[in-house]
Amino acid sequence: MALTRKEEERALNADEREVVAQTRHPAVQNLPDDALDALLKRLRDLRDKASSHANQQRREMRGKAAPRGAEPSTGNAGSSLKATVLATALKRLNSEIQRRAEITRNHSLIENAQRALHLKMEAQRKNIPFNTRHAGQGMHDIPDKEVVSLIRPAERGRLRKASHVAQAKRDAAEK
Repeated sequence: MALTRKEEERALNADEREVVAQTRHPAVQNLPDDALDALLKRLRDLRDKASSHANQQRREMRGKAAPRGAEPSTGNAGSSLKATVLATALKRLNSEIQRRAEITRNHSLIENAQRALHLKMEAQRKNIPFNTRHAGQGMHDIPDKEVVSLIRPAERGRLRKASHVAQAKRDAAEK
C-alpha cells in the first residue's frame, strides 16, 4: 500500500525530508548527474542506517540482543516505516538514473546512425557503388578453368553398361 506524504513526513526528520523531497518528480529531473550521484550515496547511507536500527529494535523486542538504551525497545514501527520511506525514495532515484542512461544510449545510437548515413552519402557522391568489393584499381574477372575430359562420352556409357551387365550375371549366379 502506498504511503501518504503525511505518513512519510511523520516518519522522517527535517534532514531526511529534504533528501526525500529531492527524489520527487520535478526536482529530480533538474538535478545534474554529479548531484544525483551524491544524493544516491546519501540516500543509501540513510536507508542502511534506518534498516539496521529497525533490525536492532526487532532483535531487542525478541530478547536476542542487548538493549542499546536504558530499556529494550517495545516496537519498531517508526524505524521500519522510515526504512520503507527511504527505500521508496531510493527506487525513484534509481529509476531516474536508468531513464537518463536510456536517453544517453538512444542518443549514441542516433549519432552512430547519422554518422553511417553521412559516410554512405559520401561514398555515393564519389560514384562508387555502395557495398561493393574494391581492390586496388578494381577487381578483374578470373574465368573458370574448365577441365577437358579425355574420355569420350560414348566410351563412358559403354563401360557403365558393361559393369551393369557383369553385376547382373553375378547376382544371377548366386541365386
